[in-house]
Amino acid sequence: WDVLIRDEATKEDIQNEYIRFLRGIFKGTEPTKYIQLAYLTGILPIKKEKTQSALNNFDEFTMVSPSILAQYIGFTEAEVQKLSNKYHKDFDKVKKWYDGYLLKDYQVYNPRAVVSVMLKGEYKSYWSETASYEAIVPFINMNYDGLKTAIIEMLSGSSVKVNTATFKNDTVNIQSKDDVLTYMIHLGYLGYDQTEKIAFVPNEEIRQELTNAVKSKSWNEMLMFQQESETLLDATLDMDNETVAAQIEKIHNEYASVIRYHDENSLSSVLTIAYLGTMQYYFKPVREFPTGRGFADFIFIPKPEYKSVYPALVVELKWNQKVQTAIQQIKDRKYPSSISDYTGDILLVGINYDKKSKKHQCIIEKV
Repeated sequence: WDVLIRDEATKEDIQNEYIRFLRGIFKGTEPTKYIQLAYLTGILPIKKEKTQSALNNFDEFTMVSPSILAQYIGFTEAEVQKLSNKYHKDFDKVKKWYDGYLLKDYQVYNPRAVVSVMLKGEYKSYWSETASYEAIVPFINMNYDGLKTAIIEMLSGSSVKVNTATFKNDTVNIQSKDDVLTYMIHLGYLGYDQTEKIAFVPNEEIRQELTNAVKSKSWNEMLMFQQESETLLDATLDMDNETVAAQIEKIHNEYASVIRYHDENSLSSVLTIAYLGTMQYYFKPVREFPTGRGFADFIFIPKPEYKSVYPALVVELKWNQKVQTAIQQIKDRKYPSSISDYTGDILLVGINYDKKSKKHQCIIEKV
């Protein structure tokens, strides 16, 4: 229904004429004489402001508010499990690549991607084969305050708060970071938690697409940040404790200055951003990964093609304690045993932030 609304080149008078046309078909008592049910589909909800009253007799179901249709918008987890069994695919791998949309209480998968991987057997992004890829590039490069930082945070595995109420449901009146993020939610480039009101990158497929979109219009900030993050990853793999601690401190001071350390949660926010350089070789980090006797703060599992070269990373964070405590907790609670099936070598990374000295300490051990 919304092609004319999304087309930036369409003049406003044509859009208004189109809305009047729809109103003439569906509004009032006359249409009920010959229409039992009208079902309109599109990417955007009904356009806000002047046109709102023109078509307010429709019930809307969107990516922001799916209501009772949540489980029907895509494939549910149970459906994907059945398909994986039928087509002999690794469900855990399908989940990492294509899961992540949270619609009410349902984990929902993109049906096009799931069908494609079941029939073709290739774990890759099928997103760029759609027209919406071209639509997103200009928007994520808009110079709205906080937009680029939000994109970096979500690519790194974090979630960001978003106010979806300001979006006017068209592409002409986008005026803020929240408008761009809301548009990306409707396009499917971001997942959305309706309860927490946060946006996030849902899966590996979308993470690749967003990374390509960022690279297509070079961000100097992004290029510099990637270099810093890759230096951190190299130092971690080399088990260079001092460089890792110094690099985390540098990234915090230069790129995450808005995050103030108060506890382990704020430290973990910085860590998520700092390890963006893992994106090429590792799946999105799993936070609070369930292990033998508790939850590890971060688990970085290498992609299958890199499993023989890159170790998994088990990261435990401490705030205002001893860094040895972090390493000992990993060992005592047998964190590595829970991921041994996914990887080869494992690095145990303990990180502590000392509030008094404002310094980070790091210890890395190999399993």
